[in-house]
Amino acid sequence: MQNIIDRFVKYVKIDTESDPNSDTTPSTKKQFDLANLLADELKSIGMTNVSIDEFGYVMATLSSNVSQKVPVIGFVSHFDTSPDFSGKNVNPQIIKNYDGGDIVLNKEQNIILSPNYFSDLLQYKGQTLITTDGTTLLGADDKAGITEIMTAMEYMIQHPEIKHGEIRVCFTPDEEIGRGADKFDVQKFGAEWAYTMDGSQIGELEYENFNAAGAKLVIKGKSVHPGYAKGKMINSMLIANKFISKLPKKEVPERTKDYEGFYHVTNISGSIEETKVDLIIRDHDARKFHKRKENVTKIVAKINSKYAKQFGEDIISLEIKDQYYNMRQMVEPMMFIVDVAEKAMRELGIEPLIKPIRGGTDGSRLSYMGLPCPNIFAGGHNFHGKYEYVPVESMQKAVEVIVRIAELTATTDFDQMKLDATSVKESNE
Repeated sequence: MQNIIDRFVKYVKIDTESDPNSDTTPSTKKQFDLANLLADELKSIGMTNVSIDEFGYVMATLSSNVSQKVPVIGFVSHFDTSPDFSGKNVNPQIIKNYDGGDIVLNKEQNIILSPNYFSDLLQYKGQTLITTDGTTLLGADDKAGITEIMTAMEYMIQHPEIKHGEIRVCFTPDEEIGRGADKFDVQKFGAEWAYTMDGSQIGELEYENFNAAGAKLVIKGKSVHPGYAKGKMINSMLIANKFISKLPKKEVPERTKDYEGFYHVTNISGSIEETKVDLIIRDHDARKFHKRKENVTKIVAKINSKYAKQFGEDIISLEIKDQYYNMRQMVEPMMFIVDVAEKAMRELGIEPLIKPIRGGTDGSRLSYMGLPCPNIFAGGHNFHGKYEYVPVESMQKAVEVIVRIAELTATTDFDQMKLDATSVKESNE
């Protein structure tokens, strides 16, 4: 436990916040501070083929210790933290034997982590929690995942009696701004499949995620002196409001769950002359996802049509770009890779929580790049803010899951499982 705590605290104290406004990879140079440390640490624990490229991607190999042919598998986590909240000067607090009550994160600012609001805390009564000091995020997303992968690799190196095939690991930049897979070299990585250690509470096992798109609207108005504006002024901010009011009111993040999709306005800024609106579109179902994008296009077209005679041209320009897709389509033909992870959890006394991700991971994009990549819990809660925390016992269990997956991969007849998967796919077709 202390090894995990020390390693995790060391990582989270290094500021690796990514920047969505940067066009470089990594988006911030400071991400190299942790990337270089991780590369050195991988070498020091005995990993081979350790590399760090110009984009900050860190890769390494744990060589096979069995004679038979075993599939090469991988484990992936990201080292950047979200720009949603400060990741600078992180000062973790260690709460031993949590008593189930309120945790004072910051006495001066009266910031309290309370089970009355965050009921998940009660699952971890009696355990050791790592929290923030109330002024920054913690960085368990995803430095908990990095800690777990590093610790698992070190453990297997120190215990050669644990049989495993070749294992590849990769630590990536810029996942939090949707660019974690942009420069990922799948061919160099060389694994048949991988697992991202980037989930939340203990037991999470996910192979479905949202289909995602981003939309940008630029609304042109016409400014005229308000005293003489009748029939002349077009206030672009009010047009923006009209557009937003046409979106389904119940289909927003705060009113949806499970497989329910949504529209989410993430930014609005403007004046009478010009207003910009950014929104994201999400749905697990590909057909519904397409209809959502169509709906946004239709709303814009209807508003443009209404103002065409008065303005002489479209007053709203719209750009919609797909961001990532549901990895289920790419993972289902190889569902045995999910089965192995589920079996590993059950053998360790962990009840798998198989559910869709209401978001995306590096794994969703990697799956479409030829590396099927389900997601496994890393243990953290309340990501991207001052109430973030992680139970150390959950991190310990994640380490055990990684080790057990490695063991099962070395003893499972995957050739037969692949044949079975092919037969199922052909019968479905």
